Amino acid sequence: MALKVGIQLYSVRDLMNADPLGTIGQVAEAGYKYLEAANHKALEDDGVGFGVGPEELNDIMARTGSKVISAHIFPFNEDNYKKVISYNQKIGNHTVVYPMEVFKDYDDTMRKIEVYERMGKMAAEEGMQFLYHNHYQELQEFNGEKVLDMIIKNTDPAHVNLELDTFWVLRGGVDPVALMKSYGTRIKMLHQKDFAKDTKTPVNMFDVVGKDTYITREVFNQYKCNDDFVEIGYGSMDIQKIIDTALEIGSIEYIILEQDATKLNQIDSVKRSMEGFHKFEGIVWE
Repeated sequence: MALKVGIQLYSVRDLMNADPLGTIGQVAEAGYKYLEAANHKALEDDGVGFGVGPEELNDIMARTGSKVISAHIFPFNEDNYKKVISYNQKIGNHTVVYPMEVFKDYDDTMRKIEVYERMGKMAAEEGMQFLYHNHYQELQEFNGEKVLDMIIKNTDPAHVNLELDTFWVLRGGVDPVALMKSYGTRIKMLHQKDFAKDTKTPVNMFDVVGKDTYITREVFNQYKCNDDFVEIGYGSMDIQKIIDTALEIGSIEYIILEQDATKLNQIDSVKRSMEGFHKFEGIVWE
């Protein structure tokens, strides 16, 4: 068994904004055939953010030898879930991902977890997998419990599981490998980036923002430092150990590149990460 390498198309978002269909071709030429979409305007676009219907997208996928294996959908709620699910089923994608959330306190967290459980149940009833994607704020604690632990504890694994972003786990002050072993098969996909060796930012983001800060989206963006990111295999993260642990767990099929920031052209960046991925064992591209 090996992990399949995919790409979150947010990694090439500037190119996607200018020419989404052409960018898919460039990404495929770079070696990424397993695509994760990022649709953050899901009330206006029922699809995966490419601005085309499912039939046309299927033609593009066939021409490039690509496949949409998951999609970040926001918002995903009672108003649009049937249309979103219908579109994704037509393109052969059976995984929807809740991409980001902020949490004010314990009660706010529990209310939001109820929403994830409800939406996950609705997705499961339609044959879809619902995953939650973390950042570092899910490692914040309320009433002595980490938010991510609360999500795991208060949702049904038949309805809600994780797309674990190992970079943001690290930035939340937690060892990604230890957390992976703790959550086990609740993890279905991995997001992978790398932490720059030469950045001046502390690894633990709570040393920057404080443990008791309400991490709103504005706060998150304010303290997000582009110098912290580097291409896969060129930073300080023990990515081989992450891959090995994922294979031991056995429930994780894809390890997905998400490059939040780069000093390179975005296509050059994902190509460099592809070169970096070749340093590791236990992964495949085709």
